[in-house]
Amino acid sequence: QVQLVETGGGLVQAGGSLRISCSVSGSFQTINGMAWYRQRPGEERELVAFISSGRSTNYADSVKGRFTISRDNANDTMYLQMNSMKPEDTAVYYCNGDIRSVSGVLYHYWGQGIQVTVSS
Repeated sequence: QVQLVETGGGLVQAGGSLRISCSVSGSFQTINGMAWYRQRPGEERELVAFISSGRSTNYADSVKGRFTISRDNANDTMYLQMNSMKPEDTAVYYCNGDIRSVSGVLYHYWGQGIQVTVSS
């Protein structure tokens, strides 16, 4: 059973930094593209950043220049470094990955989500 587990969330002051991680565990062949999404209270889930298996990246306009997505393929872990944080970054952050199973089928997985709160 493949699982994605986010860690590192918490409370940070505006202007501060936080790094969250997403670790993939279980049996699988490969991890393709991965992404971070977030969901603010009362709003729909939105894409924050994406990273391909080859480490190409793209970002939502609202986080460009402040957030950096990265991945450690050797340890099946993805990161989101968040700098110059704003109160509007407060949300539950979810990691997401397209993972090829042992049998070769590509599945789309979500983590359980982690709270990030930025105080003003």
